[in-house]
Amino acid sequence: MTSAPRRVPPAAPSAVPSGGSYDVVVLGGGVAGCVLASRLSEDAGRSVCLVEAGPDYGPLPDDWPRKVLDARALARDDVWERHAPVHRIRGRVLGGSSCVNGCWNTWGSTADHDEWSRAGGPRWTAAAMGPYRERAVRRMGLREVPDNELSAWSGAALEAARELGYAEVDMALPGAPGYGTPLLNAVDGRRWNAAFAYLDAETRARPNLTVLDHAVADRLVLHDGRVDGVVVHGDGGPRTLDAGLYVVACGTFGSPALLMRSGIGPADHLRESGVSPVLDLPGVGANLSDQPGVFLPLVPTPELDAALAAQDERGELYVSRMLVRVASELCPEGAWDVHVLPSAGDPLFGSLPPGRYEAGISAFLLKPVSRGGVRLRSADHTVPPDIDPGFLSDPGGHDLAVLRSGLATARRMAEAKAFHGLAALPPGTPAHELPEAELRARLGTYWHPVGTCAMGPEGDPAAVVDGEGRVHGVANLRVADASVLPTVPAANTQLPVLALAELLADAIATEAVA
Repeated sequence: MTSAPRRVPPAAPSAVPSGGSYDVVVLGGGVAGCVLASRLSEDAGRSVCLVEAGPDYGPLPDDWPRKVLDARALARDDVWERHAPVHRIRGRVLGGSSCVNGCWNTWGSTADHDEWSRAGGPRWTAAAMGPYRERAVRRMGLREVPDNELSAWSGAALEAARELGYAEVDMALPGAPGYGTPLLNAVDGRRWNAAFAYLDAETRARPNLTVLDHAVADRLVLHDGRVDGVVVHGDGGPRTLDAGLYVVACGTFGSPALLMRSGIGPADHLRESGVSPVLDLPGVGANLSDQPGVFLPLVPTPELDAALAAQDERGELYVSRMLVRVASELCPEGAWDVHVLPSAGDPLFGSLPPGRYEAGISAFLLKPVSRGGVRLRSADHTVPPDIDPGFLSDPGGHDLAVLRSGLATARRMAEAKAFHGLAALPPGTPAHELPEAELRARLGTYWHPVGTCAMGPEGDPAAVVDGEGRVHGVANLRVADASVLPTVPAANTQLPVLALAELLADAIATEAVA
């Protein structure tokens, strides 16, 4: 027997000066927030305020820092936490993580949509989401990898995948295991982020759209099952924004933290954190799912170093431009659960002498069974949340087995004839045969967290929102970002998040018209 979320009498909120009134307030200016603000403000009769904790560098790329625009690097200036564990990295800038990621856009399997539609209804099927994916591809101006960006290494990797028997597939569509190249949101080395695509000068000129940057969403003020305001902190101190609808798009880590600071979440945990519970919703912050991986280092030959150096000098060297969808022995038929990712170029961490480069092949676990969580350390919005990725924590050992399988495929790829003369395997125990402790010590992340405000039917204790992002138990509150996905797709998450934001913006706009 299921039951509705349990409402707890709230403590009286302290008075905070008013900061404006709108029809819709979108909290979080990341990938999803940019889409939502742009789409919802298309109706000139709807006033929209987009709130972003980080800077807004404006609609013109020339006004942005060069490091943020560099598509060949992973910028780390505009992030929430500097010098934090890598799994915690997330953008704090208008455009969010589209300003700090690898500019890759791929799509998951039909099996992903089956999981999502069971939780959220028919609008999440592969067929129903297809038009939103296509709309996002067009608006972001996603493009195929040009030939001049394929290094000697990337070209050899494509040939190696063919040697292993994989067929070429379109990485931007549901399909089958195989190899291919991603779609890119970058042109001639310049990153084209979600703020450029969705909040261009024409969009920003709309009189009904307000972009409020350097403003951190602290907490929602709830009364009688509704949100009466949101307290934000900016340069002028705290203020309250009022709206008819509040849409939370603070990301997989930020959205559950905001809900919990507002009294929405596991009641016992909220009390322990100094927050008076308003709505006992146990799923908030639970179900964190991310994609761990291990890098298999190779030894580059002088010939590979020379080829990479020549491309680097032309400004056309990218560490990776292809990937392979791989199905492990534990993967359902027709799907895939691993990305095998060859890379060669400047190291992601540390540095090498001029003319020397790092080469290797990574295996990333795409469909983990393990789950982590996000919890508050404090009711203070300036204190970062506790984030436990839960990597390889499933008791049955499924995730570890799939990762080992992926690393075995990576090794077979490294041994392909196409790589002869470019790189060699180092001596020692193969990565897929390493002791568990050593394998865990090498663990990295693909940076694709989802699931902490998962969608599902009301009465499901794990569910936070319904299939249109409505928070169970609160009339005028929605969540619309990667946190609503109950499972991570077998893909990089930027394109799926763009599509889900298009979908949920459409759902909100349609309901408002009705």
